[in-house]
Amino acid sequence: MFNLTYEFKLKPTKNQVAIFEDWLEQNRRVYNYALGERKDWFKSRSCQINACSLRSEYIISADTPRPTYNRQAVALTAYRKTSSNLKRVHSQVLQQTLKRLEKAFVSMWEGGHGFPRFKKVGTMRSFVFPQLGVEPIQENAVKLPMIGLVKFNQSRPIPEGAIIKQARVVKRASGWYVMLTLHFDFAQWDLDVPQPMPHGEAIGIDVGISH
Repeated sequence: MFNLTYEFKLKPTKNQVAIFEDWLEQNRRVYNYALGERKDWFKSRSCQINACSLRSEYIISADTPRPTYNRQAVALTAYRKTSSNLKRVHSQVLQQTLKRLEKAFVSMWEGGHGFPRFKKVGTMRSFVFPQLGVEPIQENAVKLPMIGLVKFNQSRPIPEGAIIKQARVVKRASGWYVMLTLHFDFAQWDLDVPQPMPHGEAIGIDVGISH
């Protein structure tokens, strides 16, 4: 099994463009809020116990757990019930933004990257639907949860047997695009992959710089 990504240019209506722009902004705010919560927690524990300033340092209770994706996702679910702005955005799309922040911290810890930065207005360029409904492609249109059918320019056909796992809506200078992740499972095709046995005599090859 493997995944492929197909990209198509969207042809959204003015109302759908307004929804896209609003969702990008709400996801940006969720990202920045979650990042600020994590940053405050780390700063509250970065000073020496005999050198902290009670006036200027970040003071957070010692028993406050470190903000993680799971804890922030639970808090987001509760806050979304009271926020009219967040109710307009699909819950799974907001959760994907938290996962995006989590990956940024993993890259910092394991990849040596810098501390994640806050996103300015207009710098959030995409949001993700981790799963789509049944038959999401209908006559050159993709059906996005809570948004509905959005027309797109189907420049190439989607292979038969491919399962559309997720969709990423991307904003570029040239317009809006959708990146569809296609999942292929060879098991359902009942393919017989040949596995030839090694035969003959082994040959060693020394590959040089120029020959």
